[in-house]
Amino acid sequence: MRQARLLFGLCLAALLGPAQVVAQPLLSVVIDDLGQNLPRDRQVFDLPAPVAMAIMPDTPHAAELAREAHQRGRTLLLHLPMDPAGGPYAWRPELPPAELSQRLAAALAAVPYVQGVNNHEGSRMTADRAGMGLLMQDLQQRHLFFLDSRTSAATVAAAEAQKVGLASLSRDVFLDDQPDEADVARQLQVGIELARKQGTALLIGHPKPATLKVLARELPKLKAAGIELVEPNLLIAERGNRAMAAHGKNGIYR
Repeated sequence: MRQARLLFGLCLAALLGPAQVVAQPLLSVVIDDLGQNLPRDRQVFDLPAPVAMAIMPDTPHAAELAREAHQRGRTLLLHLPMDPAGGPYAWRPELPPAELSQRLAAALAAVPYVQGVNNHEGSRMTADRAGMGLLMQDLQQRHLFFLDSRTSAATVAAAEAQKVGLASLSRDVFLDDQPDEADVARQLQVGIELARKQGTALLIGHPKPATLKVLARELPKLKAAGIELVEPNLLIAERGNRAMAAHGKNGIYR
């Protein structure tokens, strides 16, 4: 059902053009690094339903949290480790294609029910064009979308996704590089203003106490402020796979 909605949204965006799909700014929020602490991670369920969850495969509660999130109707992403991140699932540029594909398959088995993939760390791996091209082709065959966390300005991940027509997004704002409430609130406001300016914004945060507290307090206020909080797949449909101004030129990723 979710895949059908995603495909319908992308077709609608292509036919009508992004400006005609929605009439108000759209905001999406993804919480990364989940699966390590079940009581903490379950606090994400207290946030509005469109908030998506990215679960790491090499964590003790990955499968259990994914099953519970699926039952609650949450959008789920595999938070795939990439170099310089380590571990048995991590993608590294020096690994052969067969090993990279095997690691992706194993990670997807560890985190069931996902609709997409985003990178955990990856400043080195996401700059590797051959590796990112392989990933996007694999995700295309699996009918999964990709979210470029943009942990480095040198990333080519979204550019490679765009080349093969893979449904994809790029992160606009990190919420909690400085994990205190005042800074998280400021970063959320940056995202809101960006959504007003360019029509959409994608924000990534982590299950830190300050982040969860600010989001629980502020996200319910978005509707009254004229901002619609949506799942990432609807943001993909609105953007139509085109790069935002900060990430490319004339809709093409750098």
